[in-house]
Amino acid sequence: MGFTEEFLRRMEPRMQRAFAAMRELEKGAIANPDEGRMVGHYWLRDPGLAPNSFLRTKIETTLDRILAFSQDVVSGKIKPPSSPAGRFTQILSIGIGGSALGPQFVSEALAPDNPPLKIRFIDNTDPAGIDHQIAQLGPELASTLVIVISKSGGTPETRNGLLEVQKAFRDAGLDFSKQGVAVTQENSLLDNTARIEGWLARFPMFDWVGGRTSEMSAVGLLPAALQVKENPAALLALCWYWASEGIGNKVNQGLTVYGNKGSTDQHAYIQQLREGVHNFFVTFIEVLRDRPPGHDWELEPGVTCGDYLFGMLQVDIQLLRYRTMTFFSMNAMTEERNILQGTRSALYSNDRESISVTVQEVTPRAVGALVALYERAVGIYASLVNINAYHQPGVEAGKKAAGEVLALQKRVLAVLNEARHIEMIYKIIQHMAANDRALIAEGSCGSPRSIKVYLGECNVDEDMLAA
Repeated sequence: MGFTEEFLRRMEPRMQRAFAAMRELEKGAIANPDEGRMVGHYWLRDPGLAPNSFLRTKIETTLDRILAFSQDVVSGKIKPPSSPAGRFTQILSIGIGGSALGPQFVSEALAPDNPPLKIRFIDNTDPAGIDHQIAQLGPELASTLVIVISKSGGTPETRNGLLEVQKAFRDAGLDFSKQGVAVTQENSLLDNTARIEGWLARFPMFDWVGGRTSEMSAVGLLPAALQVKENPAALLALCWYWASEGIGNKVNQGLTVYGNKGSTDQHAYIQQLREGVHNFFVTFIEVLRDRPPGHDWELEPGVTCGDYLFGMLQVDIQLLRYRTMTFFSMNAMTEERNILQGTRSALYSNDRESISVTVQEVTPRAVGALVALYERAVGIYASLVNINAYHQPGVEAGKKAAGEVLALQKRVLAVLNEARHIEMIYKIIQHMAANDRALIAEGSCGSPRSIKVYLGECNVDEDMLAA
């Protein structure tokens, strides 16, 4: 990334304001004024940062409960009543957005080859996807720990997934409550349901932790337990700002993240980045160690599988275009490591800048450090471009719009399902179409089954209207 010392000096006042804003957040300042909510995900990694002893105790107590519960599940002390295996062997996590992405990321990065419990996710309300996950479990449904994650306790997609899974349990003759765990705010609808029905366990999501930054809370820790120049976050945020400023994004800024995996995806994408519109920058995340000591071998003299990936560099491509950032993700292994280096050179030779982030190996500490790095960088960048990174009115607007559609559908069905209204509905359509009032009725009114109704002008057979 080619920014200069002059750029750093010019950005110094803005960075000081961003650091001051971050300090205020850590002290408990209100970050979401609409909800009167603090932002405390930073405290989850270090409870000592929390502004009072009550919050520190809540964080520490929750962590202790998660560790104890996960140990009891893995050891078989806590077990499902109808499992042929006599213990839990599977996890089914139900959640959406931040309640799914964090656990998915950590499970992919850190799951051992043979975890004590294998994890699956239902992360949207797609019936085909839900059916697939349940079918894949098959008879192991009786050995499945179901973790339901929703901060509000009323997220429609999560509720739908829960209801679908509960039906599968009923169909299999299983008691869901003996295998269900809730992660939600205390006294939410989900929390109260789990308490009344006697679910296996309940863990809190704190009011001051947003879903998108909840990986270090019970949201991420429970599934995981079962399976400036010297400020890296500030430098990363400055790189984002530099790239954004360089391509002219002066207003409506922000980062939209696309996820891709290299070297798999770079074969389909790098040429566009190198030769297409110059509206991005690239972050290469490199993992130095390919495999655990003693597990690597040479495909040919002097060359391992990981050497190839090194050439490509483990890519996290962050594409900024009108608030756009794209991520390509590769595990830097050694000719692939040469491809990684080749990709950097190919992009740079065509004036495409890049950043490199290097970790020694993939460990819980390294993954946690990357999560912390990007959480900080996003917060600092948001300050630089005057965005509230801790508010999501667009999500609420989407939920409201979806609710209005469903309410309309219910009203339509309520009328259509009333048999006594059918003839009246037909007569109303016939009347409005005949008088050119907003409806097109194509077909013959003498044959009601032939009529198709649209919005617009009438096109009904006039001879049949008389009938």
